[in-house]
Amino acid sequence: MLFTFITVRLIDIIDILLVALLMYQIYMMIRGTVAFNIFVAVIGIWLLHFFVSMFKMKLLTSILGAVIEGGAIALIILFQQEIRRYLIFLGSRYFPNRRLSLRNFLKRGDTIIQKVKISSIHQACVNMSNSYTGALIVISRKSSLELYAETGDTLNAQTSSRLLESIFLKNGPLHDGAAIIENEYIVSARCVLPFSSNTNLPPYYGMRHRAGLGISENTDALVIIISEERGDISVAEHGELISGVGEQDLWNILKKRFG
Repeated sequence: MLFTFITVRLIDIIDILLVALLMYQIYMMIRGTVAFNIFVAVIGIWLLHFFVSMFKMKLLTSILGAVIEGGAIALIILFQQEIRRYLIFLGSRYFPNRRLSLRNFLKRGDTIIQKVKISSIHQACVNMSNSYTGALIVISRKSSLELYAETGDTLNAQTSSRLLESIFLKNGPLHDGAAIIENEYIVSARCVLPFSSNTNLPPYYGMRHRAGLGISENTDALVIIISEERGDISVAEHGELISGVGEQDLWNILKKRFG
């Protein structure tokens, strides 16, 4: 046989599986962003370099080799947001208490450490949805939101449905921005959040949705967005936006994450 001289070792299979896992994680991290097109171009250059090397095309091989060797720093610059997001994900998954321990590696990544008043949050969201009141609520999990909380007005008030609804009253002084909740407290309101870099969002998504998705890309927070125009409830988490969330669905999400 033509390929009888090829031997496949166990370590080769593990190597292939690890590379496949790495590629899948990169894909999940950058899908839906501009960086995905860059990633496809990088893979294309690498494949081209592989084939020209195989056919011993020396000039192209040397040129593409120089591009690949010198492209590591450029890739870090181009993918800085995605790399930061992935490192935040790893840190919040395995080191939620900022301590290195075997227990953090072995326990589930979605272990709940926050005591959130989900009934108050749920009631406020339902009422604001019915009254077409726009809202942006960020619920802290393991990532620190102190940097974003400092951009708004400090409240440090016990979470209640009436307080949340009053924050987002139309034309109120605190309605323009996000309310950040940590444990049982509304830490601050009128907070400024980073916009999402996702270019594939539907055009009817406004600044609230883009800001809610943006903070979910940079932290592990759970974000609830209520549309002022449609009264729809959306939930953003880990860079994913779920729209058209019903009352029971919202309750199930809050119960699962913080119950």
